[in-house]
Amino acid sequence: MKVTRIAYSARLNPGKYAALVEQARRLGLVRSEVWQRYGSINGAGSGLTDRQVRDRWLANGTHIRFGVLANAWKETLRDAMADIAANLAAAKVQVRRAISRRITDPAERKRMFTALRADQWASDPFLAGQMRKSWRRGRNRTHDQIVVRADQHNTLVDGRGRLWLAVPGRERRKMVRIPLSTTVAPTGTLRLILRGGRVEVHYQIDASQLRSSQRPCGDRMIGVDKGYTEALTDSDGRPHGARLGELLTAESDRLKERNRRRAKLRSIANTATLRGDHAKARRIKVNNLGSVKRDRQAARHRARVRTEIFTAVHEVVDKASTVIAEDLTKRFTSRKKLPKNTNRRLAAWTKGVTAEALANVSERRGSALVPVNAAYTSQTCHRCGRLGRRNGDRLHCTSCGVVWQADVNAAINILQRAGDPDIALHTPHHKVKQILQDRTDRHRTRLPVQDSSPATTERRANHPNCSTMSNE
Repeated sequence: MKVTRIAYSARLNPGKYAALVEQARRLGLVRSEVWQRYGSINGAGSGLTDRQVRDRWLANGTHIRFGVLANAWKETLRDAMADIAANLAAAKVQVRRAISRRITDPAERKRMFTALRADQWASDPFLAGQMRKSWRRGRNRTHDQIVVRADQHNTLVDGRGRLWLAVPGRERRKMVRIPLSTTVAPTGTLRLILRGGRVEVHYQIDASQLRSSQRPCGDRMIGVDKGYTEALTDSDGRPHGARLGELLTAESDRLKERNRRRAKLRSIANTATLRGDHAKARRIKVNNLGSVKRDRQAARHRARVRTEIFTAVHEVVDKASTVIAEDLTKRFTSRKKLPKNTNRRLAAWTKGVTAEALANVSERRGSALVPVNAAYTSQTCHRCGRLGRRNGDRLHCTSCGVVWQADVNAAINILQRAGDPDIALHTPHHKVKQILQDRTDRHRTRLPVQDSSPATTERRANHPNCSTMSNE
């Protein structure tokens, strides 16, 4: 398993940065040329490879007009062709769904799947139409990246212990040396991203080399629930990542105030433009409405949130050999419209980071991640299985007469949901609610479990229903 690491430049000379910007601009023209010529049916859609494109450019002299070294444009070409192939693969996923939904004949469906896999879909009217619908011709918007092959860069440490990275420039045998803010030398193929006067060096390493991957996992089965105030709450009642809510709230409030001030300045600039005072409008846009500082602040906030979430997941895996979690790949919608402040704070991207952290850390440290259907886990009492009343971070169970901490209750329900034979991962939420209500009715009337399905009866014998009434 590979993980991406980022090293940053430290006090880079403006002349070096300008040279790198010009090189990235020219390589951006290479990317644009690749997307323009080969980002269609006659390019990657016909099975054309980056080596074939490279040979064509060498034969007809296309590469000469870019004014960069051979290794630079070749790596950029390969990277752009890989982007086109990924775009094509994403479109094929949509087409496969359309085939499964609209084609009922098994033989015809198999033929279409085979033609799609072999890139022979252009001659089939149905496949060609679906591909044109799903595969939108893209265009290049990347003009700030340089891809450096593994054997084209080197590192050295000066007398003061500072690490320097040397990468090829635009001229042969002339390297550009970049001071880095780390003592760990980047390895393998590098991707240099130029942002706001700083160079980001992206590289991949084997996850097994990370110190955190050497930590053993626990030996228990733990259920976890994603929250807002804390990143995760486990079924033992312990919160993890308790600073997450503070980080999200503080950033949300800061963004609200900053955007209010920027909107006011933008209005002043627009008014100045209408009056003919273009110099004032330009000064406001250059000095007050830029994006460099804003983007750096956003990047720092995302990094702090990722650190908090990954640390929380590591704490869970420290005591769990099996982590039971809700399926965070699903979209959750609410019937009532939430205020802007609430929507801003409940940022959807943190859910993606949590899903990534659970999968990444579990795989690296050897624990098992089991996703379950989390429908109504935060509204159901884990003791009696009845639906209660949720009020903020409290769940009121009218049957037991107990008030539970909502996240802890949900984590216990998620743990129990792993052994539930009736509620599968993709069971619709309305069916889940019906199952829970049927169980409540049976408990209230003291009736035995009624089921005419032998298969379900066998599943119940193998997996006892953990959602039934418990005196624990």
